Amino acid sequence: MSEAAEDTATDLPIETLPLDAWHRARGGRMVPFAGYAMPVQYEGIMAEHLWTREHAGLFDVSHMGQLLFSGVDFDAGLEKLLPGDVKGLGEGRMRYSLLLSEEGGIHDDLMMTRLPADNAFEIEGGTIYMVVNGATKWDDLGVFREFLPDEVTINHLEDQALLALQGPEAVTALARVLPGVETLVFMTAAAFEWNGNPLWVSRSGYTGEDGYEISLPGEAAEAFADALTAQPEVKPIGLGARDSLRLEAGLPLYGHDLDPETTPVAADLGFALSKRRREEGGFAGAERILAEREQGSAMKRVGLIVEGRQPVREGAAVVDASGAEVGKVTSGGFAPSVQKPIAMAYVPSALAAAGTKITLVQRGKQHSAEVVAMPFVPHRYVRKGA
Repeated sequence: MSEAAEDTATDLPIETLPLDAWHRARGGRMVPFAGYAMPVQYEGIMAEHLWTREHAGLFDVSHMGQLLFSGVDFDAGLEKLLPGDVKGLGEGRMRYSLLLSEEGGIHDDLMMTRLPADNAFEIEGGTIYMVVNGATKWDDLGVFREFLPDEVTINHLEDQALLALQGPEAVTALARVLPGVETLVFMTAAAFEWNGNPLWVSRSGYTGEDGYEISLPGEAAEAFADALTAQPEVKPIGLGARDSLRLEAGLPLYGHDLDPETTPVAADLGFALSKRRREEGGFAGAERILAEREQGSAMKRVGLIVEGRQPVREGAAVVDASGAEVGKVTSGGFAPSVQKPIAMAYVPSALAAAGTKITLVQRGKQHSAEVVAMPFVPHRYVRKGA
C-alpha cells in the first residue's frame, strides 16, 4: 500500500518525523503530507525513479501507522473487519489485506504479520503487527476501537520509524549492514539487531522491486539511515518517485485508486479475499462483495497506455462514443521506465478487456488510450531462497 506524493487535503498541524533534519541536510524538498513534513524529492523524480529500478532507494515512510493487536480472540475480531485469513497466518508471514466498511467499501489497505516469540517489540509471540496508511491511521484506529471487543489490545507504535529500501541491489546493501537478511523471501519477516537496537525487517515494499521495510526505534533512525546511504548502491529517494514506481508496478494508491466507495472486486483485488473467508463469509460487506465476485462488478480498475507524450492525470474523464462520461482516471503520469504516459482508471466492465481502445478527456482535450494488463513493469520479488 502507498500514498500520493502530494498532500491533497489536511487541516492537521504539520509534525516532524525522526529523519526530518536528516532529509533537509541532504537537500530533500520537504512538503506537507498526511500531517507531516516529508521529502518529495532530492535530485529529481526521474533520476530517483531510475536509480531505484537499477540500484537501491531509501524511502522514509515513518508517517505510516504501525499497530500491534493482541488479547483475547483478537484474530476472530480482526476477521470480522478484514477479508484475509488472519487465523491461518503463520509466524513471520505477511499478508496484504483490506479494512472494509459494512457496505463493502475499502476504509484502507494494509499489511499484517504474525509475530514469532523472537520479535523486536517485546511482546508475546502470536501478536499481529500491522502497517496502515499514514493519512488514514487515525480513522483506522477509530474503526478498530469501535468494532473490536474491549478484550483486544491495540498498541500504536508512535515512536517507531519505518524505512523502505527498494531496488535490485537492496539485498546486497542491506546484507552488509544486517547479515542474514538475504535469507528472507518475499512476504516474510524476522527480528534483527543493529548497534544494540531491535529491528523488525520484512522483505516487502510497494515499488514492484525486491526490497525491505525496516521498523526501528525513532532515536536510532538517523544513524541507521547513515549506515545504509554509506553503501554505494543506496541513495535517499522522495515520495514523488515512490508514487511513480508504484504506478508502474500497477499497485493501487489509497485515497485515489481505492476509497470507501470502491469494493475489492471493482479494484481488482480479489486475491485479498482468502479462500476460507470466501467460503465462510462473515467479514464486513461480505454479502455485497461475494455477490460481485460471482456476478462481476459494474466498474473495474484497469491499466492504460496513453498515446503520445502528454500525461493524463487523476480526475480525467473516460468517455463513450457520444462523449458521455462513463469512468474516471484515478492515477496517471509519465512512466520513467516505460517511457510512455500510463494511468489507472475505473471503466465499465464491458471496456475492461486488454486491447480495448478508450477515449479520455482532460481539460477539454481528448486523449486516446488502450487498456493493458498490469503491472506496466514486471515485479521482481524474490519468492524463493537461493
